[in-house]
Amino acid sequence: MANRKVALVTGASREKGIGAGVCRRLAQSGVDVFFIYWTNYDQLMEWGVQEDEPERLADEITSMGVRCEHAQWDLSDALRLPALIERVTESLGYPDMLINNACYSVDDDVESITAESLDAHYQINVRATTLLTVAFARGFSKGSGGRVVSLTSGQSQDPMSDEISYAVTKGTVETLTKTLAPPLAKKGITINAVNPGPNDTGWMTDDLKEALLPRFPMGRIGKPDDVAKLIQFLSSEEAEWVTGQIIHSEGGFLRS
Repeated sequence: MANRKVALVTGASREKGIGAGVCRRLAQSGVDVFFIYWTNYDQLMEWGVQEDEPERLADEITSMGVRCEHAQWDLSDALRLPALIERVTESLGYPDMLINNACYSVDDDVESITAESLDAHYQINVRATTLLTVAFARGFSKGSGGRVVSLTSGQSQDPMSDEISYAVTKGTVETLTKTLAPPLAKKGITINAVNPGPNDTGWMTDDLKEALLPRFPMGRIGKPDDVAKLIQFLSSEEAEWVTGQIIHSEGGFLRS
């Protein structure tokens, strides 16, 4: 257990979500997992969340023979982000990998965007992702094997005019990934971003699935485990030569 890797995964509140899928895949690789969630956000969304979902996920992870801790954590509180790294370290040891999966997403367009909406997206998608990554890197002293993987949504591929705040803030994740790759490499940390494309994490209606299906040449909608398997690889020793990359893993999704 002393040599086991430790992962911090953000945004793993729902059992059907990408964060939960990543936790499962890392646990299957023998990685101890600390995941955080913020159910206040999910409760405002159409998909909702059950109060015991994080606990059920933690039980599932520990049943795989690894250690698992979890906590409700407000990533919009910038002053508490370094304390999160400390909390993980106290519970499981200093993390080897950080998976920036948490996000804030509420549709807005030219007519409806407000300063408040833009700020809410910025706090999670840009500020928290940046400061948490930097806090992780500053304290990382293992010399090699560090991994950061962030989630993006292909904002550089096509306009997302109905999601302005989300598009401009998540698009920043791609710039952040390329910007931090050189200094993190000097500390033995790789950093990459993954765009999973349209992914059935419980938010898609049957009508939406029917409309999207013809645009997937592989004949099915993307699933959380598809992106989880890629993140599992990027977090492994086999991916030590992959850094600063934005990987569009969309199953060949046809955008036009």
